[in-house]
Amino acid sequence: MADELTNLKPVPGARKARMRVGRGEGSGKGKTAGRGTKGQHARNTVRRGFEGGQMPLYRRLPKRGFNNIFAKRYTTVRLDAIARKFSEGEVVDADSLRERGLVKTVAKDGIKVLGNGEIHHALTVRAARFTASAAEKIRAAGGTVEEA
Repeated sequence: MADELTNLKPVPGARKARMRVGRGEGSGKGKTAGRGTKGQHARNTVRRGFEGGQMPLYRRLPKRGFNNIFAKRYTTVRLDAIARKFSEGEVVDADSLRERGLVKTVAKDGIKVLGNGEIHHALTVRAARFTASAAEKIRAAGGTVEEA
């Protein structure tokens, strides 16, 4: 019988069964089940980061930083990037920014447009926040700013 996709099987001996430990002396891994005799590792497992009773590294290092749970999180987009990817009269919002590859994911509180660079054509830009310079430049180019 020829080898076909319907009847392929591994060559005998190619797949080795895992060793089942602690199943009697005759199995070759009975009694201590490959853990040796006595000692910490024979009796139980050691938790992650345990250093044998020495003060662990994560407790020796000083704590740093603070995570403000009330902070607003925005995905930022530069004005010059918007000017490069969008042409006259287009609407710029979170979905269109994602389609053009300017943002991968939109943060919890939305998009914030930064005023870096210049813009010379009119666009309608919808975002959660704008810097003062970004809003000024968009309006100066004849576009509209819509805070959502």
